[in-house]
Amino acid sequence: MLIDREKCIGCEECFPYCPVGAIRLAEGGSVSEIDQAECVECGCCYKRSSVCPVDAIYMPKLEWPRCLREYFSNPDVKHPSTTGNGRGTEEMKTNDVTGRFGRGEAGVALELGRPGVGTAFRDLETVAMAIARLGVEFESQNPVAELMADPKTGKFNDAVLNERVLSAIIELKVPVGKLRDVLAVVKEVATKIDTAFSLDLISRVDADGTTPVVAIAQAAGFSPRPNTKTNVGLGRPLFKEA
Repeated sequence: MLIDREKCIGCEECFPYCPVGAIRLAEGGSVSEIDQAECVECGCCYKRSSVCPVDAIYMPKLEWPRCLREYFSNPDVKHPSTTGNGRGTEEMKTNDVTGRFGRGEAGVALELGRPGVGTAFRDLETVAMAIARLGVEFESQNPVAELMADPKTGKFNDAVLNERVLSAIIELKVPVGKLRDVLAVVKEVATKIDTAFSLDLISRVDADGTTPVVAIAQAAGFSPRPNTKTNVGLGRPLFKEA
């Protein structure tokens, strides 16, 4: 996003609409400007640009790799690689229909960044490369996957490392028996990234009604909240195990 300096009157009305605080008064204080290093191209100030009395905010044409900021930060924009909106994998939570997670498997989602904080793909690479050493399976349908130069090592394309977004999610699947090792790596690598992150765990519920990943997370020193979010895929055939 950019601000037309010829139109801007420096009224500061747009400041509250930036979730990463990238809009500020330019040197001299007569007009506002957007810090291009911090802007995540979410479009909040532009979509709400009616607050600008002189219509000074505008969206320039975004080239690669800067356009990634918009793909991951603007929920109204589809990812070209997945044709889906949002930051995660489409239907990751619709296991009743997709059958993505079988018995004895655990899904792990690490969402880096939040409004007010944001994250760079360099942080995601740090996490992905640390976890990849355990031989995990990264979710290929996640929009982050196309940015990996080598999914086996978690190495990202160098061209994207400095791009900033509101948030992005690393998703992977491991055997339940390997989950504790993954969580140990997560704890260690959390001290090496410059952003906030949330950890989500997914597994099938056992016959006795317990969720295997809860006990594993507790044993690893985490305090999980065993609430669930499931999209049941109403109106579609349920997945049948072989």
